[in-house]
Amino acid sequence: MGIGSQTNEDIADVLERVAALLDVQDANPYRTAAYRKAARRVAESEGSIGDLALSGDGKLEDLPDIGKSIAGAIREFVHTGRLSLLDRLEGQVSPEDLFCTVTGIGEELARRIHLHLQIDTLEELELAAHDGRLEQVPGLGERRVRAIRDSVGAILSRSSRRRARRLRHLEDSRAEQPSVSLILDVDKEYRQKAESGQLRTIAPRRFNPEGKAWLPILHTEKQGWSFTALFSNTARAHDLGKTRDWVVVYYEKDGHENQHTVVTESHGPLKGERVVRGREKECADYYASANRGGR
Repeated sequence: MGIGSQTNEDIADVLERVAALLDVQDANPYRTAAYRKAARRVAESEGSIGDLALSGDGKLEDLPDIGKSIAGAIREFVHTGRLSLLDRLEGQVSPEDLFCTVTGIGEELARRIHLHLQIDTLEELELAAHDGRLEQVPGLGERRVRAIRDSVGAILSRSSRRRARRLRHLEDSRAEQPSVSLILDVDKEYRQKAESGQLRTIAPRRFNPEGKAWLPILHTEKQGWSFTALFSNTARAHDLGKTRDWVVVYYEKDGHENQHTVVTESHGPLKGERVVRGREKECADYYASANRGGR
């Protein structure tokens, strides 16, 4: 399906698939209902929802039953031809494959970017190309980073004005995130329920030739955030035998969506503790405070 060619029926179908998977996986019923209402609204709309999403003027959120989060999902689907939330729910997340769609990124470089920066989406890749983090990846210089930035920008946006607005939104998303204590709480709940067999399992499409439903999935709501937690199903996790240790926690609120990976620290002062990758300093402060309080 070409980028920008999605019909109202295509968009409605994707939203309905998300709703069905959320329902099966015991997600918040209000969230499930919101995607179903949005699917129905899109299907019944006389105008092109795809054109409205491409216009970038913000009117998509003005439609009944289309809030910020779902509007963002529609824009992602129209701009990129895929929906990361649906990929996650279907258990087929592959950051390396996604990065390989960008001109100038091959399989090896895609793997290095994912492992070095712990990013999984084209939006995060674009932000990393703008804020200097991408140049820290071994083998990438300023010239190549500039080419990647231009390429991913062309994929994600039809105009520099919309791209700048999206970058501001991404930066806001990074600023607004749940506390490490809340993420660690979700991580703890997920691992405990997975261990006791209380969670539904899905059959990931990656590294699962037998199609076995082995991957537990948790949907939960805490302090206004919607969380989804799964064990990491990446090549690196399999190589290191960490598929039952590394937990990927996705979170979303009011259109702000991101993720963190929680692991058991193997060295340093936090050895043996659960740590949110990229937020180690906050974790150290959290554990220091908990110890002072007699944890």
